[in-house]
Amino acid sequence: MERIATIERNTFETQINLTLNLDGSGKCDVKNPIGFFDHVLQSFCKHGMFDLSGTLSGDLHVDQHHLIEDTGIVLGMCFAKALGNCAGIYRTGFFIYPMDESLLQASVDFGGRSFLVCNAQLSGIPLVSISPDGKQSSFQTDCFEDFWQGFVGGAKCNLHLDTIRGRSDHHKMEGLFKAASRAIRMAVEIDPRRQGNIPSTKGVIV
Repeated sequence: MERIATIERNTFETQINLTLNLDGSGKCDVKNPIGFFDHVLQSFCKHGMFDLSGTLSGDLHVDQHHLIEDTGIVLGMCFAKALGNCAGIYRTGFFIYPMDESLLQASVDFGGRSFLVCNAQLSGIPLVSISPDGKQSSFQTDCFEDFWQGFVGGAKCNLHLDTIRGRSDHHKMEGLFKAASRAIRMAVEIDPRRQGNIPSTKGVIV
C-alpha cells in the first residue's frame, strides 16, 4: 500500500502545493525561492528517505515568515494524510545527530496531539548568502521555530528539538532538520510485530 499524500493550500499570503511519499528514496524536487530553506528541506528528505515534490511561493516582499510557517503546515498535513489512522507504525522516534561542533537531538510522537518544544539556541542573526547571479539574500533564523510549529499543527504530533551543544547557527538548524527527519522516519516506519494494529492503548490515535 502506497503512503503518498498531496496537499494544496492557497491563501492571500502563500501558495503551496506538496506531494509526499513516506516510503521514498530521499528525493526532494521542490521549487523553493529561499536558498537555505531549500538546503534544509533537501537534507530532511535525504536523511528521512522521504520523496517530496511541489512548489512554494508567497509574499517574500513582506518577509519569509508566512512562506516558511505555511510550508511547515502543509508538510505536516501531508504526513497526517499519508499516515491515515497510523495503523501499524512505530509511532515514536528519537535521534541524536552530530554535526561538526554541534550535537542535536529530536524526539517525536505521532500520537494525535500537537505540541512543540524547540530549544534550538539560535542567535537570531540572519544567515547571509550570495546567489549565482551575485545578489545577496538571507535566511531569517527566527523562522526556524515557525516552520516546526506549523509542522506539528499539521501533522498532529508532538516534537522536541534540542541543541545539546553547538556554535554555528547553520549547523544547529541543519542538524536539527536531519535529527528530526531520522526521528520521524523511525516513527512512521511499519513495525512488522504490530501486525497492522493501531499503536495506542485507546485503540485510536486522537
